[in-house]
Amino acid sequence: MRVLLVDDEPAILRTYAHMLEAKGATVDTASDGRAAVAKLAAAGDEYDVIVSDISMPGMGGMEFLRNVRLRHLDLPVVLITADPVLETAVKAIEYGAFRYLVKPVTEAVFTETVERASQFYALAKVKRAALDDENGQAHQLGDRASLEVRFEKALDGLWLAFQPITSSSTHSVFAYEALMRSDEPTLSKPNDILAAAERLSALPDVGRRVRELAANAVGVMPKETMLFINMHATDLNDADLFASGSPLSDVADRVVLEMTERASLEGLRDVALRIATLRSMGFRIAVDDLGAGYAGLSVLAQLEPDVVKLDMSLIRDVNASPTKQRVVRSMVQLSRSLRMTAVCEGVETEAECAALVGMECDLLQGFYFAKPTRDFASPAW
Repeated sequence: MRVLLVDDEPAILRTYAHMLEAKGATVDTASDGRAAVAKLAAAGDEYDVIVSDISMPGMGGMEFLRNVRLRHLDLPVVLITADPVLETAVKAIEYGAFRYLVKPVTEAVFTETVERASQFYALAKVKRAALDDENGQAHQLGDRASLEVRFEKALDGLWLAFQPITSSSTHSVFAYEALMRSDEPTLSKPNDILAAAERLSALPDVGRRVRELAANAVGVMPKETMLFINMHATDLNDADLFASGSPLSDVADRVVLEMTERASLEGLRDVALRIATLRSMGFRIAVDDLGAGYAGLSVLAQLEPDVVKLDMSLIRDVNASPTKQRVVRSMVQLSRSLRMTAVCEGVETEAECAALVGMECDLLQGFYFAKPTRDFASPAW
């Protein structure tokens, strides 16, 4: 195995190196975090284990660990300190340290820890390769340090794809739905990004970035069309959403804020007042996934939306299911009676489209018309 040792005390480096070389390891050393980062960059994927002191001048062990995760999600890092503090130990494990050792460390404990780390790394590489082969990319949240790194990349690489919502009666585009995407391969899908943001308490950062991108998109999308933007329930707690100088405030009359029926509004205060404020600013409100909610129609009742989107589970093979046809027809009619506009999403086949048009469903969305793209695509009819 090849090991990188990082410590600002030369005597300790020599001692650790001698222990590992006696076990047949190849050892490189660095006197601080910055030098270690440079060696890591030069070595590529050649190291099997890193052992680092925590308290070092310049870049300490915790910051160094985070830099390791910029390049390697699985490479084990053993942190050592002469000044053990519970808070530091907890943070070290949370950030993905393989072990947290306290000086002085016996030779047996030290070498066994490093050897075991190397074995786990070999297993991790096999596992990740298998997942990548099966799924294209391994979508795992991992430790906090690697997650923070990947999340920052995902946020920097965030972009919006647009899918048209079409009118069957006029064969025109009623609106576009903005769908979050990222160039970070391990967090490219909305659910992956939101799961990472939730774990890092960074959901407001995602919401603000999406709204910024959406505001820019409204300025260039076709006139006379609306833009649907997906919101997380916690966005209702973000003062930036309601600020007069927020990115979307100037184009609120062309924006529909969309929340899923699967969302939970528990813990949110003054929901009705917040929704009323958004409407006074010019926004319209939509509820997505209608018919698939875990809490009945509670979200629908609390939001009293302007638009409801029927869940794709109701639309799939609707042409062949009399039961689904009755449900869809009833939901569309009830929506109209409540002065809500209904959208049928997830339309993928000509047969589904024909059945929905036959049931007087006007607004349709799905792959049958157009897949989400970076541009404002025109639907196929």
